[in-house]
Amino acid sequence: MIPNTLKLMALGAGAALLTGCALSPIPVSANFPLTVEPKVRSAGHWNLLSNDVVKQTLDSLNTLGVSGNLYVGLPANATTFDRAFQQFLITDLVKSGRVVMQSPGQALEVSYQTQLVRHNSPRPHFVPGIYTMITAGLYAAYGLGTATTGERMLGGLGLAGAADYVSSEYSGGPTHTELILTTTIASGGRYLVRKTDVYYIENADVNLMQYRAPQYMKVVGP
Repeated sequence: MIPNTLKLMALGAGAALLTGCALSPIPVSANFPLTVEPKVRSAGHWNLLSNDVVKQTLDSLNTLGVSGNLYVGLPANATTFDRAFQQFLITDLVKSGRVVMQSPGQALEVSYQTQLVRHNSPRPHFVPGIYTMITAGLYAAYGLGTATTGERMLGGLGLAGAADYVSSEYSGGPTHTELILTTTIASGGRYLVRKTDVYYIENADVNLMQYRAPQYMKVVGP
């Protein structure tokens, strides 16, 4: 009886949902599919970002058949992150066997820029993820009739949700601040390689990646 009741409830909810959507005066909101966004929390993580950037950049250059020396430029008003990231890039490129010049000259320049994005909306720490989806998927695959009681289903989903919550909390959860990191190699007025990634950063670490306007000293005459 319980499985049949649940089926009827699900059908009823689906019908109500379709009816509500049909009568909605504006588009209803919906979540994007589940995604994972790494959180940058240490200089060691900056090194991992560099590893990934260098690997994909060199793969792209090889695909294009572009060779030659490289030069890694430093952004104006460089932040703590910029200075460290430049060194990581140079080290990883040299380790990969590429010739990296100390001055631009005729070398292809590897440039990068960062942008901080601050969100004021709440950042929920838990979003149902892989454990919950696997559990729910198994129930869907085998049918509601395989559960002897509704309580068993709810208990299974509850344990899966708890696993998701622990997994999310282990990373500290999402933050209000994200880092957009773009790496570029351009030549002859066109982009040869361009890679853009987004990462969470701790709110307390914003100063490590935030540009500051140059400070000028005002000279007052006697």
